[in-house]
Amino acid sequence: MSTTTDLGVPALRSGTESVPTLDAGAPAQTGKEFTSDQEVRWCPGCGDYAVLKAVQSFLPDLGLRRENIVFVSGIGCSSRFPYYLDTYGMHSIHGRAPSIATGIATAREDLNVWVVTGDGDALSIGGNHLIHALRRNINMTILLFNNRIYGLTKGQYSPTSEAGKITKSTPMGSLDHPFNPVSLALGAEASFVARTIDSDRKHLTSVLAAAAAHRGTSLVEIYQNCPIFNDGAFDAIKDRDTKDNALIPLVHGQPVTYGVPDADNNPTKGVIRDPATGGVKAVDLADLGGPQGDHQTALDQLIVHDAHNPDPSTAFAISRLTDSGYLNTSPIGIFRQVQRPTYDDQARAQIRSSQDAAPGTPTDRLTTLINGTDTWTVV
Repeated sequence: MSTTTDLGVPALRSGTESVPTLDAGAPAQTGKEFTSDQEVRWCPGCGDYAVLKAVQSFLPDLGLRRENIVFVSGIGCSSRFPYYLDTYGMHSIHGRAPSIATGIATAREDLNVWVVTGDGDALSIGGNHLIHALRRNINMTILLFNNRIYGLTKGQYSPTSEAGKITKSTPMGSLDHPFNPVSLALGAEASFVARTIDSDRKHLTSVLAAAAAHRGTSLVEIYQNCPIFNDGAFDAIKDRDTKDNALIPLVHGQPVTYGVPDADNNPTKGVIRDPATGGVKAVDLADLGGPQGDHQTALDQLIVHDAHNPDPSTAFAISRLTDSGYLNTSPIGIFRQVQRPTYDDQARAQIRSSQDAAPGTPTDRLTTLINGTDTWTVV
């Protein structure tokens, strides 16, 4: 599969190239075929519904057999996901879904492996498992639902909750500084890192397409509203009156611009290098246009987003524009998509190399292994 998404990022090498496709001439699949007979049990208004519907509608586009797709989840509201898809799936152990998916992806090259997790499951008890899956670059797509709260256990603060958050477990306000999942993934040198929003179907589907097409570990953080225990956590980036100034869309090969459009429908804000820190900062384009306020002069000074840059430093700097409080600013899109060797491809290559080099039958090789140099005879 080779795609170029609305975000301007072409697939480098297909993440599904080793997975069997539908037979030639087979009828196209539909979202209904990927919908199980299980009753969906999330709270009314939960953002998970939108993500589920997007995934069910998107999976037929892969052209893969349902028996070659597997979803692995941990524990949490989002982790009920495998029940609602008519594919193979596993509702696994708290925080350990990336580890289980690692084993599946390494043992079965013919499977398209997905992980569904939440901010608590992935970043608290599962933090260690997540970062090692990212650095190893295993062929899997990780969907990290971030509602910035513990929903399943009824409203405790999570690793992504803002400082000062008042919850049942922090009645005087949280003292923790929250994780930025995108920054964390980029720090682990993940080869594909993106962020999207549950309520933006077009953007969500475009990001999913690029993530599924990527060879290696793809991490997609999805801002997902919890209407019961954290309603309104994403109002700044969803409200019609504020979202233009809050969302910073990233499009590969394009200057990073945002802001309420002016009379000529041009963006009014952008992102430039900050010489004082070496990072990046957001500015008003009017301050860059010179005495005549020339828009093109301002655009020429902006950072041009390069998702394929092998050095993740700029992508990391952009991720730090994310407001850790009320999310008054937040970049979305594909931060990084680079190609590097994958753990499972290399592990399989080592096994094949060892098998090809070893003499004799499989039984002979097993006997040699058991009776190797590290054995002795007791007399």
